[in-house]
Amino acid sequence: MPPPPQALGGEPTIWQKLKMGATMGSLVGLTIGFIFGSFAILRNGAGPRGFLPSLSGYMLSSAATFGFFMSIGTVIRTDGLTMREWAEQEIRAGRAGLLTGPAAPNAVALRELERRRKAVSSGLY
Repeated sequence: MPPPPQALGGEPTIWQKLKMGATMGSLVGLTIGFIFGSFAILRNGAGPRGFLPSLSGYMLSSAATFGFFMSIGTVIRTDGLTMREWAEQEIRAGRAGLLTGPAAPNAVALRELERRRKAVSSGLY
């Protein structure tokens, strides 16, 4: 069975996310390359190639680096389940409300909490 058609304005595809991250990262990289490249040229001189080739080298290398990492980061950050989808999945699996992992309380602490709850509800405290 084919997947249902997405409504207009649905979630972007992975390719669209990759392009968006690369575009944003490249623009940030160009700006940072211009700022730091201009500072380096003013401080150290333009070198044998001249002002514009030196500045463009700073800007392009910075744009490529920022664009590469931002594109990967955007896909990783926006991929996966939403919080609501994750919660529904946990409820269906019967794991909702259970703590697991390093943040989970140990069995002794859980028994003590249960004992205190019973004592409070029975009026001992």
